[in-house]
This record gives sequence, structure tokens and C-alpha cells, in this order.
Amino acid sequence: MEAVKILEKPGSLEWDYDAEADVLYLSLGAPRAAEGVDVGEGVVLRYDPEQRELVGLTVVGLRARLLKGLASVPAAEPVAVHDRPRKPKTRKP
Repeated sequence: MEAVKILEKPGSLEWDYDAEADVLYLSLGAPRAAEGVDVGEGVVLRYDPEQRELVGLTVVGLRARLLKGLASVPAAEPVAVHDRPRKPKTRKP
């Protein structure tokens, strides 16, 4: 089996979210024509067969998955957020 290129070179990551369809589209570099490979559970890999490389990822039902996952996370205590990092305190000898 020949090798498939997956994130071999640094590049940009572009994304688009279709709220009506609840679908997230991630593209490695500028979006381009590709074949979809359904890997199950609403995840489709976008693959360029000529270059033999992964060019993107589609996640169907992102909002529903997120809400389901967050429902199982216990509520946390509020955390104070600061606009600026605090200066470390120094101790006097």
C-alpha cells in the first residue's frame, strides 16, 4: 500500500461552519476538489487522490455532538479571568 500524505507540510487551516445544516468543514490550505472518504460517525475525510494527500475534514452534527458531550461534564466552579498576566511576587530574604 502506498503512503498517504497527512499534514506533511505546514500550511493554513481554513474552516466554515454551516449552522443550518450543523456541519463543520475544515480545509488544509485553500478548499479544493477532493473525494470524500466516510470514516463513520458523521466524519468524512477529504482526500486528493492525484496528490495522495488529506486536504480536509467534514464533521456532520458538530453542535449536537458538542451539546451531548458538554451535558456529561460536571459543572465547574467559576474561575476568575484576568485581562493581564499577574506579576510574580518576590520574596524578601
